[in-house]
Amino acid sequence: MKLVIVTAVEEFQNDILKLFKNSNIESFSTSDIDGYKNLPNLLATSSWFPSVKGGSDSHMFFSFTEEEEIERLFHLIADFNSKIKTNNPVRAIVLPIEKFI
Repeated sequence: MKLVIVTAVEEFQNDILKLFKNSNIESFSTSDIDGYKNLPNLLATSSWFPSVKGGSDSHMFFSFTEEEEIERLFHLIADFNSKIKTNNPVRAIVLPIEKFI
């Protein structure tokens, strides 16, 4: 068993859900996050009451699943990223799980 974490901008949320389904990953969780790309812009907008939001609305998806499903998901994400016309590709990582209950 491994932990897969996927991040994507909000516009890709439905696409990521389809990728998880097509990978046979049926159990997963999501979280809304703010994504940042450029640290100097973040520092420029940091204040007690910023008038402009510094981050992009994004989502994080994560699942404890088997390697076979993760390999399928990575293949589908690579294919998806090759077809998008944005500088915000879907990102994914895998972490090994040493122990679980």
